[in-house]
Amino acid sequence: MRVEQAVGRFLRHVAVERGLSDNTLAAYRRDLGRYAEHLAEAGREDVADVTTADVSAFLNRIRGEDGAAASSAARMLSSVRGLHRFLAEDGIVPDDVAHDVSPPKLPMRLPKAIGIDDMSRLIGATEGDDPVLVRDRALLELLYATGTRVSEAVGLDVDDLATGSMVRVLGKGGKQRLVPVGSYARTAVDAYLTRVRPHWAAKGTSTPALFLGPRGARLSRQSAWLVIQAAAERSGLSAHVSPHTFRHSFATHLLQGGADVRVVQELLGHSSVATTQLYTLVTADALRDVYTTSHPRAR
Repeated sequence: MRVEQAVGRFLRHVAVERGLSDNTLAAYRRDLGRYAEHLAEAGREDVADVTTADVSAFLNRIRGEDGAAASSAARMLSSVRGLHRFLAEDGIVPDDVAHDVSPPKLPMRLPKAIGIDDMSRLIGATEGDDPVLVRDRALLELLYATGTRVSEAVGLDVDDLATGSMVRVLGKGGKQRLVPVGSYARTAVDAYLTRVRPHWAAKGTSTPALFLGPRGARLSRQSAWLVIQAAAERSGLSAHVSPHTFRHSFATHLLQGGADVRVVQELLGHSSVATTQLYTLVTADALRDVYTTSHPRAR
């Protein structure tokens, strides 16, 4: 099978079988387009002729000649490995020639959190009786109180709050978890549910969504991002805040307060504790900074 045919068949497969988003499909198409060009230049017209050395050469090329960052190279290799795994599983080729090609080691990126006082300033920027501000405060309080991803927060339904002081969160891979909701968030959400949501819901189509827009539709992820950005600008913290800041700050502040890393793992919905342990490095750095600036014999 020609390389172009194989790529097209794989893209149709991931579009139908895995239901990927348009953006993800576009990324696959770009990555595999570059890979197909590389194979054509190497004289590989049929996928049966492609070798592990060809895959390794592609990785070396995008890292060397093209100067791609390690993260970009890892993503492109992931697309290539997906293609070859599919071809082997479908019996189009006898072996997965990309299986043993390892991605470049990614630099460790520590989560970026903001301090407790800065978080108070950020949430405080939603003070007011305007219905939009009441909704925005409920959203930001809940994000900080639960450490949910923005996509998880906007995916919440009213019934997900039916467990008293807990919220039921649907995470990655369809995994559910229960997360406690603190008093500040409960107060803000109750105010929104009492004073704002009923009026907005009446304008919509009876959606069960917890967070709505003024027209009664479920709040989108993009709209939630704009809420966060607007609050960050009003608080003067816009240079330091992204939607994930709330999740990072939630975990960091819990660990600084003495929470066990495995409890934080459960609250965040991490499948591996190794991911959560990145936050312990942030906390250790903060402790080191305080020690260095405070102890008379530290320097």
